[in-house]
Amino acid sequence: MESERPDALFHDPYARRLAGDRGEQILHALPGGPAHAWAMIVRTALLDELILRATTVDGATTVLNLASGLDTRPYRLPLPPALRWIDVDFPDVVAYKQEQLANERPACALEYAGVDLTDAAQRNALFARAGMGDAVLVMTEGLLIYLLPEQVAALARALHAQASFRWWLMDLNSPRALAYLERTWGKTFAQGNAPFRFAPAEGTGFFSPYGWREAEYRSLLEESIRLRRTMRFAWLWSLVARFAPNARREEWRRMLGIVLLKRK
Repeated sequence: MESERPDALFHDPYARRLAGDRGEQILHALPGGPAHAWAMIVRTALLDELILRATTVDGATTVLNLASGLDTRPYRLPLPPALRWIDVDFPDVVAYKQEQLANERPACALEYAGVDLTDAAQRNALFARAGMGDAVLVMTEGLLIYLLPEQVAALARALHAQASFRWWLMDLNSPRALAYLERTWGKTFAQGNAPFRFAPAEGTGFFSPYGWREAEYRSLLEESIRLRRTMRFAWLWSLVARFAPNARREEWRRMLGIVLLKRK
């Protein structure tokens, strides 16, 4: 949808091929699906920006993309040719994407790994292999919300155990955002065996005991205004926020966000 706009924030020429008719059916079957697309669009644009900065300015030499799904960034972003990119997901997802993109050429050195991240042995073996890089950026886009807090904690520990894993890029929801998602899509996602679970009340502080600190936070609400991809009645939210107490305004700002963590 975004790629086909004349003022597109990003261009993914593979999106319709990978999602297919089934993907479009899923979107329109969700209550208010197209109306909520702004969040996915803004999330994608922000992550593109931060990935390019990490790999061209900050010195990341490897990107470890966990639960990569149908992400095509190694093919569509102007990444350094020497960059090592590891796409990780369930074996059937990896096989499907490899088949669909078999005739396409990635911009960097792309590897695929079919791994169940909830399997500690598989996960640790993957991290040890990926950890041989000099400076690794880990990415978990659209993953953590489906995990239990103890699973996220285990993931945080396992990532920190690799000294070369310097950054962790993620999207993070607040309890208020999770409650909204539960009201709108909760039943549908639960029926698809993907219930919403993780939205820590302490925000990025959840990761502190496991060796990670917040380096940057991008509010999807604020960034949607900057990028001109806002939700319905965004002007009303901005007006109300202008007169709200600072604590409440900060709570709203951090409902949905993109977070860059760094090793302590």
